[in-house]
Amino acid sequence: MRRWNGLKTAVLLGALSALMLVAGYAIAGGSGLAVAALLSLAMNGAAYFWSDRLALRAMGARRVGEWEAPTLIATVRELSDAAGVPMPKVYISPLPQPNAFATGRDPRHAAVCVTEGILRLLTWRELRAVLAHEMSHVVNRDILVSSVAAGLAGVITSLANFAFFLPVGGDDEDAPNPLATLVMLVLAPVAAALIQLAISRTREFEADADGAELADDPLALAAALQRIEAGVHSAPLVSTPATTANAHLMIANPLADDGLGGLFRTHPPTSQRVRRLLELADERRDHRRPASIR
Repeated sequence: MRRWNGLKTAVLLGALSALMLVAGYAIAGGSGLAVAALLSLAMNGAAYFWSDRLALRAMGARRVGEWEAPTLIATVRELSDAAGVPMPKVYISPLPQPNAFATGRDPRHAAVCVTEGILRLLTWRELRAVLAHEMSHVVNRDILVSSVAAGLAGVITSLANFAFFLPVGGDDEDAPNPLATLVMLVLAPVAAALIQLAISRTREFEADADGAELADDPLALAAALQRIEAGVHSAPLVSTPATTANAHLMIANPLADDGLGGLFRTHPPTSQRVRRLLELADERRDHRRPASIR
């Protein structure tokens, strides 16, 4: 799993860097290509080393200590000890929407963030199951791929939006076709969203199963997912470059599913996730039942 996630990260960095180079040439020809090459190097470094900070800043999160959130900190410590990884930094986002995510490039640099909305909505048992889900992402190093994807997607989307204000065309033979520029401005954020979609859905199923195992409570995670989905639907986040780039990090898709938001859904349907967790609970119940009464 760790080697595979490292390979996916390398492919992701390479693919989006290539996209940057093509977009740079489409926008400003040879000079744009040179600028894009420099930008891609800077972008890759920033995405790898600082993508966690970008995600936390996008959600307005602040780090909390044990004196401020003793139950939350104690629960994260318990789960990290059980998982055998260093305890992540713990953050709280002021968002009223119930959600949670983990970020960072490896378990030693991991962070777990919950929203104020999820703290108000869930019971302790349900919150513990959600934190176990996020801890599973840390253990499996999914956060490396997710954080890099979030950082790169955010940068590409922002650059594509910014490029709309750049002058293009002209008499220079090296200048790009304005139509090609328009196509790249549209394709850049779409490509970033498609890459996010490709890496996210199976990870959520795996993190659900591993999190349920870590918390020893698949029913609590199933109940939490249902309540989170209802909360998200009642208060979806406004789609911005920052929220779109980081949507795949969340335990539930924070954006509205209507229109284009539904096309780039980064999570499997909650009903499927709940059904798998209920099946897992049944399997665990049968396994624990004495053989004489099976």
